[in-house]
Amino acid sequence: MKSMCPEKRLALLVISFFLAFAFLSGQVTAQTKKKTPAKKPTASAKADTKKKAASSRDARNSRTAKSNTRDKKATARNSRTAKNEPRSKKLSAKEQARLDAKNKKNERTAKRAPRETKREAAERRRREAAARAAALAERRRREAAARAARERWLAFERGLRTETVSNIAKDNTEGEDLRIRNVAVEALGNRAGTVVVMESQTGKILTMVNQDWAIKNGFKPCSTIKLVTGVAGVNENVINNEGDIVGENSSVNLNTALAFSKNPYFQRVGTKFGNAKMIDYARSLGLGQKTGINAEGETPGKLPYGNSNPRIYSHGDDFEVTPLQLAVMVSALSNGGNKVVPHISKPSVERTGYRPQYNGRIDVPQERYQQVLPGMMGAAEYGTARRGVDASLGIAGKTGSCIGKGSWVGLFASVAPVEKPKYAVVVITRGHSERGKYAAAVAGKIYRELAPRLVRDRERYMALKNMSAAPADARTAGMTDDEDDDVEEVTDANTSASVKDEEVFTVYAEPRIQVPVQQPVKKVVKTADSKPVFSPVVIPYRKDGKPVEPSTGRPRVVKNDK
Repeated sequence: MKSMCPEKRLALLVISFFLAFAFLSGQVTAQTKKKTPAKKPTASAKADTKKKAASSRDARNSRTAKSNTRDKKATARNSRTAKNEPRSKKLSAKEQARLDAKNKKNERTAKRAPRETKREAAERRRREAAARAAALAERRRREAAARAARERWLAFERGLRTETVSNIAKDNTEGEDLRIRNVAVEALGNRAGTVVVMESQTGKILTMVNQDWAIKNGFKPCSTIKLVTGVAGVNENVINNEGDIVGENSSVNLNTALAFSKNPYFQRVGTKFGNAKMIDYARSLGLGQKTGINAEGETPGKLPYGNSNPRIYSHGDDFEVTPLQLAVMVSALSNGGNKVVPHISKPSVERTGYRPQYNGRIDVPQERYQQVLPGMMGAAEYGTARRGVDASLGIAGKTGSCIGKGSWVGLFASVAPVEKPKYAVVVITRGHSERGKYAAAVAGKIYRELAPRLVRDRERYMALKNMSAAPADARTAGMTDDEDDDVEEVTDANTSASVKDEEVFTVYAEPRIQVPVQQPVKKVVKTADSKPVFSPVVIPYRKDGKPVEPSTGRPRVVKNDK
């Protein structure tokens, strides 16, 4: 203390003084508070105090909950972090070595992963390229198959035409009307087919183009079979006098059904009398048997024994007919029921005139089988054949269109004039584009050539036309081409897929093959009614028997040759 300077001693004294003063002041204040009496709290003050206390507790609890949530999250993070921490700190040296080896293997696998992905991408591209190549190959295969089918079809078409031309060139034209034959050949043109022109009353063949098909081949009759169904329906009382199906209410009658070739009508009619009666009426009309023509190799055709499908009454399924049989049938329907025997005239053999022969009569009353004639007339006037023929010539016929023997078949069987038939013309054509209306157009050209030979009876024609109690014109109002059912509905079972109607091929026109025109050969046939070819030479004589000069009347001078 002696060594301490006076200033420091003064400072210590001052500090000590202030400390003592502060201590004494605190004691005095405490004693004053104890002596002051406390005020009693009021009810409102107590309530406020409770609210403040509750608010303080809620705030503390909220802060505590938040703190606990933060603590839990922190604990979870710490836990995850602890899990993610390498275990090498807790593992032995041996376990650490195994872990290091495993990690190295995982690293090598991770390095190889990109190379495997590239390999997969390459494989995917390879598969896509293979799929594209397969699709392209399939498309090319289909195109090649379509071309091959088209080539086969064109070859088939050419074969039909070539066969037709070859057969026409081999036809025996002896006894035919060569003028009518040339017209028929020209009308047939480049189509594959056959034409028969026959006298309806006598059966004499005027011409038969493609005789092999006309005599030796059978064809599906298609809708021409509806004539048989119609006759059977009328005679079996399935069709009434008005042409309606008994027991049904329909806007289509027999006339309309024949004119527009309505398939459902004839299917309903046929199913009412059945297969057996259909065959009986077909035979009565000359089908399923030989006509008796004086030519070799005639086929009798075919009848649908055992087939109960309704298509036999409308499409002629399982039937086979020849043009000659159709000519005989339509002739018998219009000539009074006589089934004439077709005859090829052979003047070199026949010394006397030809007498018509008959193969019986239709075994149905005339007033019944003639019920189909107004419908046949309607086909030429306003029905399926109207664009091909001139109805003013009195033509009555039935068209047909269907598929048979691998191709479309177009048919037209007709007579003219229907009131007193003179000729029967039957045309059958084959080919992808053939239909009954085109066969009718071929017949129409032949009828134009025959027109000068046709003698009409208008009164009888109108009587036949009005034979039905419901005239055809009244029942066909509003009919259109779209209602023409003379077309095959389902392809034939024997037809290849390449000729189904839904497939369309472009058939290029073949070069026109000219058939040699047959020139008529002038023949002088001596008969009882023959007239002299040259004018007679008259040599006058006097009463005494001596000849005279025709110009002067004076005696002729006869020189003695001796």
